[in-house]
Amino acid sequence: MRIFLWLIALFATAIGLAVVARFNPGNVVFFYPPYRIDLSLNFFLLLAVLLFFLIYLVLKTLRVAQGMPGRVAAYRREKRERKGNQALRESLKAYFEGRFGHAEKAAMRATESPENAGLAALIAARAAHRMQQTERRDTWLATVEEDQTLKTARLMTAIELLVDERQPELALDVVKELNANGTRHIHALRMALKANQRAGNWPEVLRLVRTLDKNNALHPALSSRLRELAYQDLLKNPSNDEEAIRNVWLSIPAEDRIKPFVAAHAAEAFTKRGLQDEARAIVEKALAAEWDDRLLRAYRAAAGAEGTPALLGQIERCEEWVKKHPADPELALTLGTLCLRQNLWGKAQRQLEQALSDASGARMLQEVHLKLAQLHEALNHTEEAAAHYRLCAVATTL
Repeated sequence: MRIFLWLIALFATAIGLAVVARFNPGNVVFFYPPYRIDLSLNFFLLLAVLLFFLIYLVLKTLRVAQGMPGRVAAYRREKRERKGNQALRESLKAYFEGRFGHAEKAAMRATESPENAGLAALIAARAAHRMQQTERRDTWLATVEEDQTLKTARLMTAIELLVDERQPELALDVVKELNANGTRHIHALRMALKANQRAGNWPEVLRLVRTLDKNNALHPALSSRLRELAYQDLLKNPSNDEEAIRNVWLSIPAEDRIKPFVAAHAAEAFTKRGLQDEARAIVEKALAAEWDDRLLRAYRAAAGAEGTPALLGQIERCEEWVKKHPADPELALTLGTLCLRQNLWGKAQRQLEQALSDASGARMLQEVHLKLAQLHEALNHTEEAAAHYRLCAVATTL
């Protein structure tokens, strides 16, 4: 319908112009001696219109010709960008598919586009790292050093790859550079945590674990395990004297001190430094919160001297615990060991034989046989002592 209306308007305009031109008697004369040109006004107007369109076309052609180099350059640039984007997508696809060689080659093609060069270099560095090509990886990372917009991405990539390569010292150097920029996002903290863990920098591990816990960025089980490992290392440090080990223990939060793993290692550390009273107090408090065999082993290792109130107090507490845990072989072994230390031969033998009947595991069998051998040796039962020594040796080989 629209085309039909345009045709009607066109025909009406033509008819109108024809009617107007019919009643237009005007002339146009051009003099250029000795020449004279006579034209009707209608013909002159037609020539003027045609001349206008001709000049417009010429100018338009010149303008298009002048802009042609720019259009060609833009076309080439867009073509290069399309190829670079396609190569970047191919490199990402190949990387996630595990085809790291293809990923690096595609990333190399993507670097031909200046807009994609930095990201493509980071992908190529990761691909080279997966292929254990450390020199090529470092070369790719070096190409991004001048690009400040990708500085954080480059540093994060370097940290992750160095940690994966088990070079925590170098990774920590990069972490310092990253922190100097004020960057403190969660993944950076996770990478710093892993690097410090690999480097054995346990005080920093504890600080990072607490920071990540505040942001709910660490699984509770992993957080608990890392805390335990950090406390274990700090407590086992041989350079700690009595005062230092007390300071380490006081620096541990109260809720962590009663955990069996931590309390057992703390008791062992205090016992090695002759602080048996404090070791026993640590174990008793932890056992009140949670029953655990590791704590019982630490408790008998911190036994008091023969005839002392401390040893007698331990025996009384173990007897109270037996009422609550009558079938616990570790508790029977502990009570038997304490009674043996106090020369309570009959009670020691009953508890050790009960522990032997319920024992599970080569380590426990070895210790029970050893204690029974010592008991019979003290009672001058040479044959029984020799038999238990032999069984102790057999349990050692299991």
